Amino acid sequence: MKKLLFLTGDFTEDYETMVPFQMLEMVGYEVHAVCPDKKKGDTIKTAIHDFEGDQTYSEKPGHNFALNYSFDDVDVTNYSGLVIAGGRAPEYLRLNKKVIEIVKYFFEKNLPVAAICHGIQILTAADVVRGRKLTAYPAVGPEVTLAGGEFQSIPVNGAYVDGNLVTSPAWPAHPSFIREFLKVMGAKIQI
Repeated sequence: MKKLLFLTGDFTEDYETMVPFQMLEMVGYEVHAVCPDKKKGDTIKTAIHDFEGDQTYSEKPGHNFALNYSFDDVDVTNYSGLVIAGGRAPEYLRLNKKVIEIVKYFFEKNLPVAAICHGIQILTAADVVRGRKLTAYPAVGPEVTLAGGEFQSIPVNGAYVDGNLVTSPAWPAHPSFIREFLKVMGAKIQI
């Protein structure tokens, strides 16, 4: 069974943690959800971001999400791919040196990486988007450009693939985001 590493944290976007985690487990991956300074069994608080016609998304309390693996026990060589949730967590997760080292490892090995919404902030902090085409929540677009990436403006329910990298603007993209990530992972689902 292939293992995936799933980076998330306090005030991550609820759907961008819950839904991909469950979808990937549903198709048979062993998914290790981790957060720096937390261990297996600890919970993180999530936030629900919604699009209600305001100039930006609104934020409401989400669910508590139980981590199923300890961050300090992560050995990157045990994983076939990396998934990064969005929300507010990436703005502080990108300050963690080990998070940056983890991301760089997956890019150095050309392993599949999926990042959604503000999760791309971790990629820009790790300096792995230079020369790459990718998308993100539109407010993160300037960071992508400043980090040397080529921001792709796509519909909120779309996914963009550039080699081993799958990115999406926000949670409405889950069907295409996960479908494209599974393709990059080499998964075959028969109906």
